[in-house]
Amino acid sequence: MTKKSKRGLWRSAKTCLGKKGHLSVIMPAFGLEDVIESNIEQVYSLLNGNIAFEILPVDDGSGDKTADSISRVAAKHPRVIHPVYVKTNRGKGNALKQGFAASTGSHILLLDADLDLSPERISTFFDVMLQEKAAIVIGSKRHPQSTINYPWHRRLASAVYYSLVYLLIGLPVSDTQTGMKLFRREALQWSFDRMLVKAFAFDLEVLSIAHSKGFKVAEAPILMQFGNKVGCLTWKNIKQVMVDTLAIFYRTRILKYYQSVEVPPEFKKPPLISVVIACPAPSAYLTECLNALELQSYPNFEVIVLPDESAEISAALNLQVIPTGKTRPAEKRNAGIAAARGEIVAFLDDDAYPERNWLKHAVKYFANPDVGGVGGPGETPPNDSFMAHAGGRVYANLLVSGNFRYRYVGDRVRSHVDDYPSCNLFVRTSLLRQIGGYRTDFWPGEDTILCSDIVSSGKLRIAYDPWAVVYHHRRPLFLPHLRQIGRYALHRGYFAKRFPATSLKLSYLIPSIFLIGLIVGIPLCFVHPVLKVLYLSTIAIYLLATLISSASVRPAMWMVTWLGVMATHLVYGARYLTGILARRMPCETAQFDHPSEKREKL
Repeated sequence: MTKKSKRGLWRSAKTCLGKKGHLSVIMPAFGLEDVIESNIEQVYSLLNGNIAFEILPVDDGSGDKTADSISRVAAKHPRVIHPVYVKTNRGKGNALKQGFAASTGSHILLLDADLDLSPERISTFFDVMLQEKAAIVIGSKRHPQSTINYPWHRRLASAVYYSLVYLLIGLPVSDTQTGMKLFRREALQWSFDRMLVKAFAFDLEVLSIAHSKGFKVAEAPILMQFGNKVGCLTWKNIKQVMVDTLAIFYRTRILKYYQSVEVPPEFKKPPLISVVIACPAPSAYLTECLNALELQSYPNFEVIVLPDESAEISAALNLQVIPTGKTRPAEKRNAGIAAARGEIVAFLDDDAYPERNWLKHAVKYFANPDVGGVGGPGETPPNDSFMAHAGGRVYANLLVSGNFRYRYVGDRVRSHVDDYPSCNLFVRTSLLRQIGGYRTDFWPGEDTILCSDIVSSGKLRIAYDPWAVVYHHRRPLFLPHLRQIGRYALHRGYFAKRFPATSLKLSYLIPSIFLIGLIVGIPLCFVHPVLKVLYLSTIAIYLLATLISSASVRPAMWMVTWLGVMATHLVYGARYLTGILARRMPCETAQFDHPSEKREKL
């Protein structure tokens, strides 16, 4: 092909991009250390000299040397290759969203980094975009001009999924999952501001959101060489895709969620954020936390660490270390509030570490003057031990946390929450100083009182964003987890009397009701046979419900979680009743000491 004919291939692309626009190619990668470098070079060679572009390879927490391979090729072409490194693997949707946050192009191409789909068709995508006047062009395996080498079982799975999508969502496309999609920036921005899915069904959610807004979607032919790879078609992933697809249907057709989700205005100038970390002393967990803060995409923040005693803590951050003596976390955080220079204080536990865009996702809500605080989920880190993961699954279990499950697993955007833990909580500094910071006579539970103070006036609210994620190390099952649950339940029961606005709720009382029924039902079984049948039937239903809710593809994890859920119900129920009956909490009079539980080593 002559140079003239090659230039002709890109005529539509140049028309779409205009004089000032350029293309951002986002390439999500996981476990591709052997091929990612050459694949990026292939895309670079194709685009170089034809259109203005940048390439953003995103390493999605690979456990191999994918990140090193990306760094090498980026060093060769630093002006146009801008890598993004995600510390923890959370799915392709999350990786693409992080890549988009770092991009600057007027047009965005999402391209799987394994290059099963030939990048040679990029110019064709621009042709379709121009001809169809579309905001989005997606590759389709069913396009009559597509050339594909694709196994029969994946063709079958694709056909079944397409039928399901058409039935549930009514999306007018024949293929949502092909990993090559071209967007005008405003179309992808609209979708990413509202999307929730972080894994495989994100394609469907992005397209559903954009289509419901009125952005036109067109299809283009692809060249696919799948080869003999197994790919991601596992039973676990199939299950997750089906669950996410049904959730998208529910949000699209039933809740009409995407049309009503809150998207805050942008700040003209990013405010300074003071990240406050209360801790007993330097630790491996604290180092992990500070290392994650160094990777934050938000540029304007300081970090205040509050250990018991003076300590040398090295980090490439705007860092203050303020020794406090052996005091409660509330007193430490109050010292952090006093020293904070930022307009917003972000409270973070030392045994938690944030996602790369943690600050960026949370701070945007403060552009609304009626927002006093913002929270996000505290998910279980992937490197936690088996029993710690089991403890995290118990917290995230629907029959344990109920309506408050969003604290442990990313949920939908919520415009109002009234109680949120301090492991991941943002509050305006002026408001903190106005209400006097944290109450220092309670531990735990001081964050419940703080949130009550924020929302009790009715003038300010606490928002929740599922993308403002921190990873919070869990107490392992059984004893450390149950001791923590017992402390929480004791204070929640006591707070039901003292602070009913946030603590006197049926969901907190249900475990106690269950426990009382369990005990009272035993003698009633001897009163009448019908009562015995009713009692045993209730127990059987409970056992079945908790068993199903604890389901896991790993039998050992399933059984341990099941036992943990039941033990959590019993301990919480007993300790909640103790709190209701207590005249005061031991922490109101006892001198504070750090919990004796040893932290796990990383």
